[in-house]
Amino acid sequence: MGGIKTYTPIGLLALLALTAPAPAQADLENPLRYFASCAGRLSAQMEHEWLLADANSDQTEDHRAAMISLLDATMGPDDGRQVLAWRIEAKAAHSRLLTRATFREDTWAKDRAVQMVQACTSIMMS
Repeated sequence: MGGIKTYTPIGLLALLALTAPAPAQADLENPLRYFASCAGRLSAQMEHEWLLADANSDQTEDHRAAMISLLDATMGPDDGRQVLAWRIEAKAAHSRLLTRATFREDTWAKDRAVQMVQACTSIMMS
């Protein structure tokens, strides 16, 4: 009986992670949160690329700057604390994903990180 209680929450979390909607679909209902999350993700991506001396870091830095401009344009005067919390949360999550992808050589994590960054940058291209 104890084993079921131990594995049930882990199984539920794994199921939720696999069935969660793509970031672009989930967060477009709240553009401010979407832009904040993307700014955080792009910050993590940029720092990761700096650490690995990746040639894409300049492009990621440009995308991050553009996303921050979108974020600043949609922010209200009282949104600062919440926006910062969303950015930090997304940056930490994306950083963990990139660490898992790079140092555990996890292809799922690598693919997911690429998808999340593409979802963020595609909104600027459309």
